[in-house]
Amino acid sequence: MKKGFDNEKYLKMQSEHISERIAQFGNKLYLEFGGKLFDDYHASRVLPGFEPDSKLQMLLQLKDKAEVVIVISAEDIEENKVRGDYGITYDMDVLRLIDEFQSIGLFVGSVCLTKFSGQPAAELFQKRLETLGIKSYRHYKIPGYPSDVNYIVSDEGYGKNDYIETERPLVVITAPGPGSGKMATCLSQLYHEHKRGVDAGYAKFETFPIWNIPLAHPVNLAYEAATADLNDVNMIDSFHLAAYGETTVNYNRDIEIFPVVNAMFELISGESPYKSPTDMGVNMAGNCIFDDDACCRASEQEIIRRYYKAVCEKRRKGTTKDSISKLEILMKQAGITLEDRTVAVAAMDKEKATENKPATAIELPDGRIVTGRTTDLLGASAAALLNALKALGGIDDEIKLIAPEAIEPIQTLKTNYLGSKNPRLHTDEILIALSSTAAHNENARHAMNQIPLLKGCDAHSTVLLSAVDEKMFKKLGIQLTCEPKYEEDDRKYHKQ
Repeated sequence: MKKGFDNEKYLKMQSEHISERIAQFGNKLYLEFGGKLFDDYHASRVLPGFEPDSKLQMLLQLKDKAEVVIVISAEDIEENKVRGDYGITYDMDVLRLIDEFQSIGLFVGSVCLTKFSGQPAAELFQKRLETLGIKSYRHYKIPGYPSDVNYIVSDEGYGKNDYIETERPLVVITAPGPGSGKMATCLSQLYHEHKRGVDAGYAKFETFPIWNIPLAHPVNLAYEAATADLNDVNMIDSFHLAAYGETTVNYNRDIEIFPVVNAMFELISGESPYKSPTDMGVNMAGNCIFDDDACCRASEQEIIRRYYKAVCEKRRKGTTKDSISKLEILMKQAGITLEDRTVAVAAMDKEKATENKPATAIELPDGRIVTGRTTDLLGASAAALLNALKALGGIDDEIKLIAPEAIEPIQTLKTNYLGSKNPRLHTDEILIALSSTAAHNENARHAMNQIPLLKGCDAHSTVLLSAVDEKMFKKLGIQLTCEPKYEEDDRKYHKQ
């Protein structure tokens, strides 16, 4: 819970640096915006003190100069690609993003459909945008992309793309997800701007990996853990080292594509403004770490959480999109083991002490660890949650916040009328019972007031939790991990 990142310094330094980059290119900059803009919870976990909406707040400091262009692949529209975190298709997410941006005062200029080749679903989406009064453009699939540079940077390549009309000095290129064609959109625009005699520039804004901290720094290793399914690898930027004699960190895809991008710059404008992938970036996050140890500890926990997430997904589904072996290697690189997750050790110890009944442990902001075990009335996670609220509120452990007679009617409703085989209360049900009790019980009311303090706490369960409990922990901001086993592991074929 100890902070290690200066968020105010970051907002100021980042916005100033982008303004400097705009001025460098004659007051027109296309900024490829990577990662999550509204809710970068990964960054807030590995850089304690970083606010999830920091990048958005930084852009708001430049809102008078900025406009947003949202890029979406026509192939993703045709395939109904879905965002895993929101559960909506990419085309619906474009509309959501427009609403989100405009509701906070950021100007959305248009939408660009990339990799267009006459996909029917893409054409329908473009018609919908037109009906909504949103300007849209088409960028086409280019044969030989990205290797055939001479063809790409020609009237037959970028020249065939629609020119996106923009009004402001800073054009932020963002997308619903990776692989949407943000960089290609930026370079296409540079081609068209150059033909119009406009001296425009390109820069890339990615938070991770952080270029000016060591390659094997836990913060950078945590980024590799977060992208284990993409096979991203952090690397020393050999181009930067050769040009400046300075060691910096980038990732494999940017380093591999740089010679191609550099050649495109030279064909577009006669010379490249950059000597390395690091030069293209504008990220100032590394300059705002003031407690390196706090960020290291937070990042180590994130790597372990990613490992638990992958092994649990494999236990549930039989497979996982993340590479478990890669996550194990990253743990070794960071010099950590599962024993370094103290909340997991505490949960396992509690399970052993209660004749192997499921247990849950929660680590409080001051480092104290409280546990909960499975009882006839409560599941272990619900019990741990109540015990955590007691500890935070200084309420004696022997005091019952909710009378058993208040819990029993809920159990009756679950089993007799709603068909549940499990009478024990889940976390959502125990919080509802607590809130109803708070109307006439001072201790319950005081416990309810402690709920905001749970945000950012770590928790661990010795068994896989239900979707209801996992969702509640997420809503509370508690960072949950679970052992990859079911409460009833004798059930081989179907798990409830």
